[in-house]
Amino acid sequence: MIEHTIASANKGLKEKQFSSVELTQAYLDRIDATEEKLNTFITITKEEALKQAKEADEKGDFSNPLAGIPMALKDIICTKGIKTTAASKILENYTPPYDAEVYTRLKKAGSVLIGKANTDQFAMGSSTETSHFGVTKNPWDLERVVGGSSGGPAAVAAADLACYSIGTDTGGSIRQPASLSSCVGFKVTYGRVPRYGVISYASSFDTIGPLTKTVEDAALVLNTICGHSNHDSTTPNILAPDYTNFLLESLKGIKVGVPKEYFEDVEQETVDTVIKGIETLKSLGAEIIEVNLPLTKYAIPTYYILAKSEGSTNMARYDGIKYGHTTDDAKELLDIYMKSRDEGFGDEVKRTIMIGTYALSSGYYDAYYLKAAKVRALMKREFEEAFEKCDVLVTPTSPFTAFKVGEKTDDPLAMYAADTLTVPAGICGLPGVSIPAGFDSKGLPIGLQLMANQFEEGKVLHVAHAFEQATEFHKKKPPL
Repeated sequence: MIEHTIASANKGLKEKQFSSVELTQAYLDRIDATEEKLNTFITITKEEALKQAKEADEKGDFSNPLAGIPMALKDIICTKGIKTTAASKILENYTPPYDAEVYTRLKKAGSVLIGKANTDQFAMGSSTETSHFGVTKNPWDLERVVGGSSGGPAAVAAADLACYSIGTDTGGSIRQPASLSSCVGFKVTYGRVPRYGVISYASSFDTIGPLTKTVEDAALVLNTICGHSNHDSTTPNILAPDYTNFLLESLKGIKVGVPKEYFEDVEQETVDTVIKGIETLKSLGAEIIEVNLPLTKYAIPTYYILAKSEGSTNMARYDGIKYGHTTDDAKELLDIYMKSRDEGFGDEVKRTIMIGTYALSSGYYDAYYLKAAKVRALMKREFEEAFEKCDVLVTPTSPFTAFKVGEKTDDPLAMYAADTLTVPAGICGLPGVSIPAGFDSKGLPIGLQLMANQFEEGKVLHVAHAFEQATEFHKKKPPL
């Protein structure tokens, strides 16, 4: 029962093969059996999940494909009355007084919240190792990371701990862990899903999206969570399409661009796997063309100056006064601020604050932040020119497969390199997806990334679905 996709579970609920309570209990049992190994959840909402499942069964209306379906939320998505910690000490006991817009929409659809999944602290990281609550392990190899920052949500989808999960992607935080764990991770266009109630890292980059077992499931979730919101001025006031209409299997007439820069400094097995994937796309009717994106080499410095500048600003609200952790070892106001933040923030968050504050400081703003903002504009123009020649771009998702826990924690620059191939879409606000494309000689998953121009999620879904239907990689399960 736990291997159900959203689509197959919805069919089972409609045909009364099982109830939502039975489906939810099966996932709760699976979590009980694996949580000690994986450390996927910060909070497991057992009572709330069974209550929501019972309500779905009593209502008996499963016309919405998400109704009665168990799912998990990344623990930076606010949930009224349920702890939302951002995987940090400073918010370890914080309970929001309201729901994030994305959770409101999922509840309205009848979804069942099974838990709040682990993440890098304040979504700052690429391995879920910065979490105050411990690292989430990779279900394919418990000695390795699952990626980040949406490591918990990725493990949920990959290890069958729920039908799907919701994560966030700032510079790759959905797609990179999806690649390392072999599930579908979809990043939407910036503004496509409202960010209201989602704890901010970098406000001009943050997006919310699904991690699922299939591309069809991603389309089903997007149908519910996409669209304008009066609570978020960055969401366009245009109707989102029915994304299931893009689930086509022929790629005839589709032009797929291959940027050579995305295959440099990438593990050879990953390169070989993605090249095989490109051949599959060609066999489905796609026209393969080479494109150039030379500014890719500036993506990491550009992203980390801009994102950490915004991150340092967003962290200013956590002062030990209004909410969250307050130190017991201070009497003066300034000491309360400094000691509460020192005790409450982890090393990566502190690094963000220092780098970002420095880049924004007087005398350095023009040299760092302003210059990075100009490069961002040039990168956007470069992508627009590429999409004049092709419908989608295909690349590896990650330059390497899952690395061992602790292998890169002492080298922040090596850790940042994990995002080399995903941050450009974050910088330019583009939609993208990582889909299972194969495995290396160690049996570790390799993801294939697809990107399209802004608000063209449908093209990404079309190509991703066609590839998925022509391959079997998404059906393989971790030996857990």
